[in-house]
Amino acid sequence: MSFTVHTYGDPKADVILIQMVDDHDMETIQQEAAYIREMTEDRRFCLRAVHVNSWNKDLSPWPAPAVFGKEDFGDGAGQTLEFLLTEVMTGPDSEHSENEKVFLGGYSLAGLFALWAGYQTDRFSGIAAASPSIWFPQFTGYMRENRIRAEAVYLSLGDREERTRNPVMAKVGSAIKEGYSILTEAGTDCVLEWNKGNHFKEPDLRTAKAFAWLMNRGQG
Repeated sequence: MSFTVHTYGDPKADVILIQMVDDHDMETIQQEAAYIREMTEDRRFCLRAVHVNSWNKDLSPWPAPAVFGKEDFGDGAGQTLEFLLTEVMTGPDSEHSENEKVFLGGYSLAGLFALWAGYQTDRFSGIAAASPSIWFPQFTGYMRENRIRAEAVYLSLGDREERTRNPVMAKVGSAIKEGYSILTEAGTDCVLEWNKGNHFKEPDLRTAKAFAWLMNRGQG
């Protein structure tokens, strides 16, 4: 398990955004950062994009059979989170202050990982789960049986994402509604936003909207 961290924005900013990314995400990460600046009126932030090599293994909270292709889901999320807590959040560029806020987010399976991580630790002030793979087997059950430790959660989904022939992934619409209900009933500051299009439309913009919502909370 190895990760590469790419930093964008101001390394000394009190707002730290951490996002798990793959090669496709890296193609648009600078555009995403530009969207975030635009949506937050140029508020200072540091975006740390953590490149994942084994997507299905490193971001999955527990093993599950493949739902597309032949690659099963692993159980590497725990090790990945440990890397974030010990290396990314406390590395040489991390200058902690009382005002520091750390938001963890991502798209698709990275969004699910971020949501899961919010249940493991209180180190994240908010979770930005853009079009998360919340259809993941037993995940909403896990949400119901546990309590999230982050202050706020942003959820989103494309309005055409549940229109798929894959029976597991087709549950994403009902699953995200259930997840939203679980979080709000528990008193978590949570929003669920519906975007136009399928899962592959404008992931950089959707992720930027997720981070911007968290950053703008309490800004008047």
